Amino acid sequence: MDPAAVRKKLAAVLERAGCKHLRFHDLRHTFATNALEHGMDIKTLSAIIGHVSSATTLNVYAHVTDEMRQKAADHIDRGIAGVEPPSKPTWKKETTPTPFRAVKGKYRKPGTGCMTQINDHLWEGRYSPKVNGKRIARNVYASTEEECEQKLAELIQEMKKELEPLRTKGKAC
Repeated sequence: MDPAAVRKKLAAVLERAGCKHLRFHDLRHTFATNALEHGMDIKTLSAIIGHVSSATTLNVYAHVTDEMRQKAADHIDRGIAGVEPPSKPTWKKETTPTPFRAVKGKYRKPGTGCMTQINDHLWEGRYSPKVNGKRIARNVYASTEEECEQKLAELIQEMKKELEPLRTKGKAC
C-alpha cells in the first residue's frame, strides 16, 4: 500500500475511535514498550521489529513505564530485603483501566536537543551533538517545561560556540 493511504486509514480509525492524532510510527514505540513491560525478551522484540542490534531497540523504542519501575522495585525488595512487597488492591485495577496512550519519541531534529518530563516538577533538557565522530552530551534541569526549553536553547548556543573550533580542527585534519 501507499504510505499516504496507510496514514489516512489510521487517521480515520483514530477519529472514529475519538483518539487524538498520532503518527503510525508512534504505534511502533508503544508496541515495543508494551512488549517489554509484559515480559518479552529483548532479542525476540528486536527480531520482530527488524533491528540487527538489540541496543537500537532498547535505546530508541523502549520506554520505561511506571509499572516497569514498580516491578523492578519489587524485585529489589525480594532480593535485598528478602521480603515480599505489599500487594496492590485489586479493586483499583478494575475501576481505573489504563487508557491507550501512544508513546511519543523524545527525539527532535538534529541541533535542537530533546526534553523529557522526569516527574511532576522536574524537566530535563539534553543536547548531545556529534563532533568528529564523538558524541558530547550535556543536560539542563528545570521545574517547568518553558524554563527547560529556555535553558536548553541557551545550552545549545553555548555548546555550538564551544564546539565550532573542534569541528573546524577535525575538518582540517
